[in-house]
Amino acid sequence: MPNLDYLKISQGTVYDPANGIDGEIRDLWIAEGRIVDAPTDPSVRPSRTIDAAGLVVMPGGIDMHCHIAGPKVNVARKMRPEEKRRGVPMPRTSIAHSGTMGSVPSTFATGYKYAGLGYTTAFDAAIPPLGARHAHEEFDDTPCLDKGFYVLMGNNHFVMQSIQQNEPQKLKAFIGWLLTATKGFAPKLVNPGGVEVWKSHQAGNVSGLDSDVDHFHVTPRQIIRGVAQAAGELGLPHPVHIHCNNLGMPGNWHTTLDTMQSLEGHRGHITHAQFHSYGGGNGDENTFNSKVLPLADYVNSHSNITIDVGQVLFGETTSMTGDGPLGYFLSKIYGGKWFSGDTEMESGCGITPIKYKNKSLVHSLQWAIGLEWYLLVNDPWRVVMSTDHPNGGSFLAYPQIIRLLMDRTYRQDVLKTCPPEILQRSTLGDLTREYTLNEIAIITRAGPARILGLKDKGHLGIGADADITIYTPHENKETMFELPRLVIKSGRIVVEQGEIRDPLIGKTLHVQPDYDHDLEGSIQEWFEKYYSIRWRNYPVDSSYMHESCVVK
Repeated sequence: MPNLDYLKISQGTVYDPANGIDGEIRDLWIAEGRIVDAPTDPSVRPSRTIDAAGLVVMPGGIDMHCHIAGPKVNVARKMRPEEKRRGVPMPRTSIAHSGTMGSVPSTFATGYKYAGLGYTTAFDAAIPPLGARHAHEEFDDTPCLDKGFYVLMGNNHFVMQSIQQNEPQKLKAFIGWLLTATKGFAPKLVNPGGVEVWKSHQAGNVSGLDSDVDHFHVTPRQIIRGVAQAAGELGLPHPVHIHCNNLGMPGNWHTTLDTMQSLEGHRGHITHAQFHSYGGGNGDENTFNSKVLPLADYVNSHSNITIDVGQVLFGETTSMTGDGPLGYFLSKIYGGKWFSGDTEMESGCGITPIKYKNKSLVHSLQWAIGLEWYLLVNDPWRVVMSTDHPNGGSFLAYPQIIRLLMDRTYRQDVLKTCPPEILQRSTLGDLTREYTLNEIAIITRAGPARILGLKDKGHLGIGADADITIYTPHENKETMFELPRLVIKSGRIVVEQGEIRDPLIGKTLHVQPDYDHDLEGSIQEWFEKYYSIRWRNYPVDSSYMHESCVVK
């Protein structure tokens, strides 16, 4: 291919676990945004060669669960002006826009900061269908990343109606239509059934998977099982993404185990598992404890289940969730600001500031429980790094989490700053496992790509997207991962030594599954009867996306 414009990365120490490469010195050739074979014609020279000798080369990072766009994120940005006042803004340069920081950064700052850590892809985890157009507009304002989102449907009226009426084909068609109309990536369940109960009753919720959801007379178990089965039959690249019922409640580990079992062998991803792994009961802090061990044992023995962690880090942040009753619960604990929203027949949300303190027994246990999940799941391909940004902490804390996983001494030092009771209520103090660089590459890159079904991402094989991060090795792994030497997105250098070089707008990743279009008539009839907008105005046009990429 003599006419191609080549970029060569020379003699880097490559970690590419998807292709079985664990710290091997290799060259990489890039052309037209992808990794390619080295040219066979010796006269062909790259237009630029990057000397990576002594440096670590990995695929670009993938955050498969964060909150960076959509209605609730924008509300949270407006809700925290004090963070904007005291935070150091990102300055405008000849290339980059200015941006504000805090626990919910502005769109520009979000893209720049993710890229600055070596991340090249991120998925927003909870978009109401009616907010899809707005989310795409924000994506078009978020540079340096490929992006996608999951569509909220665990409290959708049509979903519950279809399940109650035992019409699985109608449910399957509706999910296929909804994902296509919103240009979304996967079905998302948040407190299935519970948010709808919250809308009907002050401080209402469901207590377990077999609770009755008012008016629809379905249960959370039926919603989980029905959507999981439909997602599998639609052949979606990523299965149903589940935020379990009873998030944050003492004793909720029973609900989480029940949720895993309710999948009945269907693929399912349990998100921010840390928040769903609590023992104890009756709101009594004296009984609060970790139940990661039995849950991890179940995950280890059931290959249909994957998780991301939702690690808590100490400090101030903002809780934002599609789980309206949880937002209300947290507002009662922490006081101060609180926002609750209701999106027609689709979902709700809750937002409130929160501060995690290492002197708090509960907060310290949350921190420990997250680390237990990383250390107790045997297969790193089935556990993914996340903070549920910004709920457990900012994505900017990822380098600190990496250090905690790779450096047991550091982990023990931080543990000593926590209340001593944590040693009796969790297993963290006894865990000696330390992650390798190859395992870090799995939980931040190769693993999420595989779980998401992204065949062109998370690896450095021929034909892969040329999303690459180059790090300078350092004994302190937090130092190493917080400032990459180079970040390459789609074959273009976007970050060099911490400076933005190319603020390109990435692709929007979405699905377009096959479904029975003959069933759209019944969907339209229901839609026109109950929605405040017209059926024809609901779907998002492709013009809202900078560059559309259908994932199959």
